[in-house]
Amino acid sequence: MNKAELIEEVQKNIGNDCSKAHAERAVNALLTSIQNGLQRDGEVQIVGFGTFQVKERAARMGRNPRTNEPIEIKASRTVGFRPGSALKESV
Repeated sequence: MNKAELIEEVQKNIGNDCSKAHAERAVNALLTSIQNGLQRDGEVQIVGFGTFQVKERAARMGRNPRTNEPIEIKASRTVGFRPGSALKESV
């Protein structure tokens, strides 16, 4: 499912009172809120769905696949997701 399909699904679930533009604003607001929560708190927990969490990746050595030469990969931050038990059971 891509973002456009998600917007259509949200519109269907809300019902006839919801336009596609309104559903798109709702989806965008949710995604922005998750992003802001990660920036501010480092974690967003949605009970019954799962937890988004900022994770630190340490610097490490890797290899250039073309030349097989060792290269240093810089430390970085990424986002991880741990599904909740209700989501795990539904899949």
